[in-house]
Amino acid sequence: MSIPRKLPVGIQSFKDLREKKFLYVDKTEYLSRLVNNGKVYFLSRPRRFGKSLFLSTLAAYFRGQKELFTGLYLEKAEEEAAVQEGRNAWETYPVLYLDFNTGQYLEDDALHERLDSLLKEPENLYGIVLTKEEKPFFASRLERLIKAAYQQTGKQVVILVDEYDKPLLQTMDANETLNEQYRNMLKAFYSVIKTCDQYIRFAFLTGVTKFSKISIFSDLNNLEDISLRNDYAGICGITEQELDQNFEPEIEALSIAEGLMGSKTLATLKKLYDGYRFAKAGMNVYNPFSLLSAFKAKDFGSYWFSTGTPTFLVNYLKEAHYFIPDLDGNVELNEAGLETYRAVTENALPILFQSGYLTIIGYSKEARLYKLGFPNDEVRYGFLENLLPAYSGLPLGDTGKSVWQFVQDIREGKVDSFMERMRSIIAGIPYDNFSEGNVKLREQNYQTAVYLIFALMGQFVQTEVHCSTGRADCVVTTADSIYHFEFKLSGNGTAEDALNQIKEKEYAAKYQVDGKKVVLIGAGFDEKKRTIKDWQVAVVSL
Repeated sequence: MSIPRKLPVGIQSFKDLREKKFLYVDKTEYLSRLVNNGKVYFLSRPRRFGKSLFLSTLAAYFRGQKELFTGLYLEKAEEEAAVQEGRNAWETYPVLYLDFNTGQYLEDDALHERLDSLLKEPENLYGIVLTKEEKPFFASRLERLIKAAYQQTGKQVVILVDEYDKPLLQTMDANETLNEQYRNMLKAFYSVIKTCDQYIRFAFLTGVTKFSKISIFSDLNNLEDISLRNDYAGICGITEQELDQNFEPEIEALSIAEGLMGSKTLATLKKLYDGYRFAKAGMNVYNPFSLLSAFKAKDFGSYWFSTGTPTFLVNYLKEAHYFIPDLDGNVELNEAGLETYRAVTENALPILFQSGYLTIIGYSKEARLYKLGFPNDEVRYGFLENLLPAYSGLPLGDTGKSVWQFVQDIREGKVDSFMERMRSIIAGIPYDNFSEGNVKLREQNYQTAVYLIFALMGQFVQTEVHCSTGRADCVVTTADSIYHFEFKLSGNGTAEDALNQIKEKEYAAKYQVDGKKVVLIGAGFDEKKRTIKDWQVAVVSL
């Protein structure tokens, strides 16, 4: 039996990864392209997408650690580039590595302490002694440090910033005053990169949120944003080609563990973890953390979503009365919209994209609009599970169990039990302030709860199914039956009206050739009790 290869789940140090013989998907072609064709870059990607590892790879290159690149694309490319440019290969530069991953930033002095910690070590290295009065002026300290490194080494400085926006993200919803203070501090701090341009060889900044031209990078107008560039679409994440070329043993081991053929394993991996797209016409990539975790555990689990919960985003969507079904493929934003940093109650969509809950699924060149949707099933079901408690009476931890009970009821043909559960959950929908005066928004809450229940039931459920005569609210397909649901809300009709609508519109006609039992369910709402009033069921003869 062969020894399993070492998979770099959670490994962020390129040096550690290479020296300890972890599997590495070679991304050094992107590195070669960056260092030879530009100077100051910004990259936005979701968490757990390999940004820190790529930054660590850049640090190793600029420190001249040639031995770490043996057998990789860059080993030969660096030698060739050096000859073409008339320079020495593997030159070393002073590297300032500013990592904001560490620490919690909810206390007033947290960012001050982190900046002081990041600057103190290189200041000591270059013999910079500060007075007590100088310590809080971090922009001035960074400028002095860059100049000192340049003067003492005779080499331009490399600046690498990891997760520049973590202090901002942590305080975005929790403390607006502190968030504003942090933005002003960081704006002044990063402006030094432009001020000291002549002393800088290369700079690379990463984060989750894209910057806005009026936000903290507004003074840094020499920054080249590669976040939505087609030629850098695969810089983080794992492409289909990289999966095929690098993971054959892991695919085989996972197939054996799951009792599947290799083709079925690949199809499942794609459905669960692929689908991220970061450019108009760029390639799709797999979530590397989820993919590697699945290979290591030999299990199709939900990995990325468990590392963080989008609580404040759920709250924003709820407060904005956003029509939740639109998240699954019906969101459109222009490029300025994608770059918006601030998540506000009126518009949480840019942060949903930047955080990885939504991704690009299409682009209209004529309209210059990006179409967004969930990238894959891991994200779709994970996010919707977090949404359901906000639109129903279900506690967060009970979502999975409750949805599974719905699945069992419908598979066993227990329509009355299914509808009773639905009635109970909808009765728990919070009676929001707009309920008395805005019937449309009140109905939207009901619609969202119904949609979430059906959507979470899995792949055999379709919502708002279109046909030639209209569209049904929901179609559920099981091994031997097809269920059509139609709901009539407040004053729009009764359960009988809903049932008659399915019949009159002939929603079920196209399914009768499948040889399955077709069951029609019409339901009406009780406005006073704010839940399902009654339902009627009819079986269509084949």
